[in-house]
Amino acid sequence: MLVTWRYRKRKSLIQSFDPRAWLIFFACFLASTLFFWDLRYLTFFLGLALITVFTSGITWKEMSRAWIFIGGFILFFSFLTFLTGRGGMELYQSEHLLRALRAPFAIFGWTPTLNITAERTMFSISMLLRVFSIASMTILIPYSLNPGLYGVTFRGLGLPDKIAYGMDLTMRFIPTLGRDFTQTMDAQRARGYELEKLSGGLAAQIRKLAPLVVPVTIHSIIGSEDIIDAMDLRAFGVGPRTWLDQLHYRRRDYALMAFGVLVLMVSIALSMWGFGKFWVPQPLLDLAVGIL
Repeated sequence: MLVTWRYRKRKSLIQSFDPRAWLIFFACFLASTLFFWDLRYLTFFLGLALITVFTSGITWKEMSRAWIFIGGFILFFSFLTFLTGRGGMELYQSEHLLRALRAPFAIFGWTPTLNITAERTMFSISMLLRVFSIASMTILIPYSLNPGLYGVTFRGLGLPDKIAYGMDLTMRFIPTLGRDFTQTMDAQRARGYELEKLSGGLAAQIRKLAPLVVPVTIHSIIGSEDIIDAMDLRAFGVGPRTWLDQLHYRRRDYALMAFGVLVLMVSIALSMWGFGKFWVPQPLLDLAVGIL
């Protein structure tokens, strides 16, 4: 049986809109964010994301694992960008040194040195705000979109029946796989399998995980075959399908979509006029010059 994310009905801003309107707004938000590297413009999108998060009605307890995983990944990626400066050289040609941290040792005559520059610092912060804004909006989708409306939502956005139902199955695949993995692990532990005592090299540890990986993989294949057989018995794909649930736009939905399109159009216009490019505050540049 397919399962879903931990969705529940809430009195929140997100769930007050038609899911199609919310996905259209999210698409406009995502596209608009990608036009800017200026920290001042990215702050606007961060504000929209935080307003959405705080009005979603989803508690920290419900999303703590997802936030910790995504937040840790974003911080690690931003810190790695700060250390290496990779990706920023396409946005700036020169760097203003703030401080050079040199290691007290040398390796084959080379002393490890970390150059902290104004450009690298601002690029890392801009990257952090940009990715965090997108992730904050994305993480809300599985918790706020009714699983029973996955298919009809994507169908209502103009996708064919096959793609709409495929998106429905995709949204349910990850939680279903997690459920199967947890059940298999509990069953194997009841038989004496101790996951915590895996030892040996990488290849040996992977081989010892076979009692978990093999049953989960086989069960997923069998489950997909059952779904295919059920769809074939219902002549899925022969002609247009009807959906049990129906969605209807309201005024608030049109207002949300219009706001999303407006933000996108303004973002495109600002980008074409040269606004929103990479920006470094003048005081930070003056600090670097003063140090030099």
